[in-house]
Amino acid sequence: MNSTKITNYLSSHTGQGPGKADLILTNARIYTVDPGRPWAEAVAIKDGRFIAVGGRAEMDALRDEHTREVDLQGRFAMPGLYDMHTHPDLSLAPGYADYLDVGLESPTPDDIAKAILDYAESHPGDGWIYGSYFVHFTFRQAEIEPGCEWLDTVMPDRPVAILDRSWGSMMVNSKALALANITADTPDPGNGFIQRDSITGEATGILIDGAYAMIHAAMPPTPQHALKRAYREGVQYQSSRGVVATKYVHVCEHRLEALKSIDDAGEMTLRVEAAISWQDDIFPVKRRWELLSGERNYYRSARLNANAVKFHFDGVHETRSSYLSSPWPGEEKWRGGLNLTPEHITDMVVDLDRRGIRVISHCTGDGASDLFLDAVAEARRVNGGGVRHQCAHSTLLLEENLARFKELNVTAEFSPAVWYPSDFAYARTQAGEEKMKTLYNFKGVLDAGGVAVMGTDWPVSNINPWIGFETMVTRKNPWGDYSEPFYGEPISLEQAIKVMTINGAWSMGIEHKAGSIEVGKSADLIVLDRNLFELEPQGNLHNTRVDITVMEGEIVWDRLDQFEQAELEAVWKSDQVPTFYERMED
Repeated sequence: MNSTKITNYLSSHTGQGPGKADLILTNARIYTVDPGRPWAEAVAIKDGRFIAVGGRAEMDALRDEHTREVDLQGRFAMPGLYDMHTHPDLSLAPGYADYLDVGLESPTPDDIAKAILDYAESHPGDGWIYGSYFVHFTFRQAEIEPGCEWLDTVMPDRPVAILDRSWGSMMVNSKALALANITADTPDPGNGFIQRDSITGEATGILIDGAYAMIHAAMPPTPQHALKRAYREGVQYQSSRGVVATKYVHVCEHRLEALKSIDDAGEMTLRVEAAISWQDDIFPVKRRWELLSGERNYYRSARLNANAVKFHFDGVHETRSSYLSSPWPGEEKWRGGLNLTPEHITDMVVDLDRRGIRVISHCTGDGASDLFLDAVAEARRVNGGGVRHQCAHSTLLLEENLARFKELNVTAEFSPAVWYPSDFAYARTQAGEEKMKTLYNFKGVLDAGGVAVMGTDWPVSNINPWIGFETMVTRKNPWGDYSEPFYGEPISLEQAIKVMTINGAWSMGIEHKAGSIEVGKSADLIVLDRNLFELEPQGNLHNTRVDITVMEGEIVWDRLDQFEQAELEAVWKSDQVPTFYERMED
């Protein structure tokens, strides 16, 4: 039975009696995230909402001949997860469009050169060679300067463009610069910059932040079929890992069309808030102003909205373009790249807040987040209460700003790319020992009464939310590859569960109807293969398996086919695994 049939079935059996349940789940250890009743053993669901949460005996009066019932056999259950920042299109669509994939986590220059040559041999002609990834750190290790001079030695005759591992910059060859009309006279865009030779002013082939959108504008756009498949499989994977709501940030009209097609097909098995790019940070958005003026509402449904914008205040640590509150180590004046003037930032936030549009701001430096909070403070002064805006990444925060997240109703979003030790993490920790002590300061925001959430930021880090979940409470490498202490303070398991559930609902403005297991709220629930409270977190939380995902009373994932006994078929099943699943499990 597909999702539409399940929904129709449940809807058609709601008249059998006042309060009678469509579905009852019993014999479970349910952690509700409801402080009034943190544990339960059974729930009853009707019309997609919980109508009872409590003991098994409390469900007796809610059964009739139409009620389906499933025994969960003592397993652990909890509310569904919220991934508040991710990009399935950026990760998957390039592969489905047959772009270059170097295929390594931290490729060396030799790895990248070989991948380019192999791709050129299998894709003859004079077309673009475009893909991912390179890593600045491995070029520094090899004592090679990344850019067009090096790339021209590998491939001089075809345009080549390679994104870096963090999506903060792009390396291109001379042919690509020429096709994009980038010369010494080309001005930097307002939301990024062109790295230049200090003497000639010519572009070096490294384009930072919004500057590489000029390359994307010179290329054919990502085909629609690739975007649709990427989002569809992203939705499927997230549902299989217990995610019931997410934010897909950086969208354009083409991406919204792809998302709408999935929604129209009844395969949008989680809530999606899509954030329109404020500037051409990654790719061109040709109908930006039409979307922001109201065209975005064309895509609105119960599970999809585009009532947010995403923009980059600053860059990333690898290129020292994160905007700090003080100069970068070894620099006298350079604090990083601020992509917008403070006046632009303030006016934009105030205007969008007035129109009820959420601002999701990329802030990796403590100076960038400081300016963002100042802009929100002005929006509160001018507009009053306003929208719950979101500080994306929040890599470094000033101590004096921790309490402002609560004061201003701003979400502090953290992305797990470097909050546990790894090669990639160490490559990004360049801001100085004192600043790095407070890297990804979950605890500081929570202790100050603020709301913190997690966003996987896939493809920068793994889309499996359980990896970030474990490392929130350990700040250690989940595979034991690194034993030394790392930056930042861990939080408790209970705090991490709130971060991943009710806090996510709050950041979407729906905490009154979702995010915890309470009567009257949306029937979102996941059943796990382990009890999170009965195991050592280190090395065990990250490989949690989700057996069942229920979203709005709909069974969207059933790993063990448990609902067959109730004659209900999940939307996604384990025998429909997308091709990228195995890579995610490595």
